[in-house]
Amino acid sequence: MDIITTMNFVLCVVIVALAIVAYSSKKSMIALYIGAAFGLFGISHLVNLIGLGAELTDLLLIIRTLAYLIVIFALYKLWKP
Repeated sequence: MDIITTMNFVLCVVIVALAIVAYSSKKSMIALYIGAAFGLFGISHLVNLIGLGAELTDLLLIIRTLAYLIVIFALYKLWKP
C-alpha cells in the first residue's frame, strides 16, 4: 500500500466532509465546488489504491483535469466582482 496515495485519499475525504459542512452552514457554492474537486481527486487516488490506475490512465487524466478546472472555476467565482 502506497502511504502517500493513502494519505492523499484520506485528506480528500476530510476536505469533502468539511465542504459539505461549510455548505450546510454558510450556503457557500464555493465550498461545494472545492468539495466536488477534491471528491474527484479522491476517486483518482482510490482507483490507484485498488490497483486499477495503470489500466485507467486516460480516465484518471480526465478526472483530474476536471477537478483542476472546478478549482479554477471556484477561484474565478471568488475573484469575480
